[in-house]
Amino acid sequence: MKHRIVVLGAGYAGAFCAGYLARRLHPDDVEITVVNAESDFVERLRLHQLAAGQNLRHRPLAKIFAGTGIRLRVARITHVDVERRAVDLVDGQGVDRLEYDTLVYALGSTAADHGVPGVAEHAFHVAARPAALRLRARLDELGDHGKVLVVGGNLTAIEAATEIAEAHPGIPIGLATRGELGGWLGPKARRHLLRTFDRFGIEVHEHTTIARVEQASVVAADGTIFAADTTVWTAGFAVHPIAAASGLAVEANGQITVDRHMRSVSHPGVYVAGDSAFIIADNGLPLPMSCASAGFTGTQATAAIIGDLTGRKVETTSLPYVGNHISLGRKDGLFQFVDGDGRSMPGALRGRPAARVKATILAFTAWSLRHPTLGKPSHRYRLATTREHAPEVVAA
Repeated sequence: MKHRIVVLGAGYAGAFCAGYLARRLHPDDVEITVVNAESDFVERLRLHQLAAGQNLRHRPLAKIFAGTGIRLRVARITHVDVERRAVDLVDGQGVDRLEYDTLVYALGSTAADHGVPGVAEHAFHVAARPAALRLRARLDELGDHGKVLVVGGNLTAIEAATEIAEAHPGIPIGLATRGELGGWLGPKARRHLLRTFDRFGIEVHEHTTIARVEQASVVAADGTIFAADTTVWTAGFAVHPIAAASGLAVEANGQITVDRHMRSVSHPGVYVAGDSAFIIADNGLPLPMSCASAGFTGTQATAAIIGDLTGRKVETTSLPYVGNHISLGRKDGLFQFVDGDGRSMPGALRGRPAARVKATILAFTAWSLRHPTLGKPSHRYRLATTREHAPEVVAA
């Protein structure tokens, strides 16, 4: 029988891992199946654009995986049984169970509500395509009436606020954040950010903790009430509880605990990539949830899988944190450079050049999903017929 590799999720991390493994492992030895809730690849870094009213290019996963031999299952994952090495699925045909020998867990993350009452019932977010489409419909419904409040001060909050402001100039928009807006940025980048918010007329409420979301308002911890016909919740990310429920070793925030080669520390045969993985970056800090992190962790996970299955040496790939790239509408942006410790440097790329660079990066990322080996010679490794020992956990 062929060795069964199942990849859960086809976002930036999962789609890359599946494509790379299919092009590096011999098809006579492995059977690769990708399970994803949608039939299209979702460019999560563009979902604020989708919410603001722009139409994104459809990228069918079947087309991305064409010619690779990868089997695509469009289904929702309900449970991962790591003891029996099986995944429970549900789709239009009903319930099914998919068994595996090697599992790549790349289910990503969604918006974190932090236990704030009313978020699930009344707030919108842009961490998934269906959610972004719901927000889009709500903004179209508002027209030039009503107020929008974006809650959060991170990259997603900034991008959502500026994108909506640019696309809907008649809607008053505010942003509430617990700290300073862009407080982590260098001085040049922060000045540019604040000028951009002024240009868009976005009202900023700093040092504001939100205690409750209601249908037409948001209540801060100090009792201040902000009128909000639409609340956009962008206060961080959380991983799906499926990981913890499966019995995998996880961190307090639900991320799966892995070794330096992205192997689950509790269950051999499970590899993790993307936002679901808790891993220490090269700067000694936890690698943040991001598209860039998906690429780095996916590269390390595939190197470990190929090494463990073929007996080849597992290369330790780098896990850097390179900086913050922020779009500020379609014609403006920022790229904040960071040093080796992850601290913002004085320099920053700003304005149209930064916007063009980000657009190029996003286009290249989409292209690379169909070309995961980046033009390297096609060499299909055969699986080892005998194994003297299981892979050892490598300290992070």
